[in-house]
Amino acid sequence: MQVNLKIFRYNTEKGGKFSYDTYTLEAEPTDRVLDLLEYVRNYHDGTLAFRRSCAHGVCGSDAMRINGVNRLACKVLVKDLNTTQITVEPLLGLKVIKDMVVDMEPFFEHYRSVLPYFINDEPAPEDGRERLQSPEARERFDDTTKCILCAACTTSCPPFWSDGTYVGPAAIVNAHRFIFDDRDRAAEQRLKILNEQMGVWRCRTSFNCTEACPRDIKVTQAIAEVKRAITTGRVD
Repeated sequence: MQVNLKIFRYNTEKGGKFSYDTYTLEAEPTDRVLDLLEYVRNYHDGTLAFRRSCAHGVCGSDAMRINGVNRLACKVLVKDLNTTQITVEPLLGLKVIKDMVVDMEPFFEHYRSVLPYFINDEPAPEDGRERLQSPEARERFDDTTKCILCAACTTSCPPFWSDGTYVGPAAIVNAHRFIFDDRDRAAEQRLKILNEQMGVWRCRTSFNCTEACPRDIKVTQAIAEVKRAITTGRVD
């Protein structure tokens, strides 16, 4: 089958103006959008820029807009799009460096701000074992452990588009993972951070984040649970 691949192009070295290049390619229904981009870069234009690493939906590096929706290029098959017209563009809300490559530093700055790591200064068990946890306690935050930091959720969020200082869904998801971990001791500190002006209350529950997540995390539900923990003062 033939597909028309329309690719967003931007290069500051060429005047900083964006444009689109379109390529007519032979493709199989089971080809991934990433395969098409690789083909263009290998055989048509070696200057095409996009991120990729594992190519198996684990690293999250190839998140981009595909036909107007945030997706991982390595996971989307041509047949999934139900069209031969494919448009590829960079994520919204982050500065474009070149083509599909965006500056991820603001995203990671928000991520770091919520203390996304285990905090417990209590003495470790005397027998040298790890801090044990019941299966039920682990299940409480299991969903939010699946985040791969692709930024698909945050860059699909209208409040983030309008004000990049909003911490964003991905940061809240990663805070959730530790807030509800009963071995961690910094839940109160994280909730205080997320209760600030550009924290969790900027969420308008548009559900874009949940729809964009390539790992099927219930992002909006996690945000609601964090809001409830702030208002009730309870983490359970």
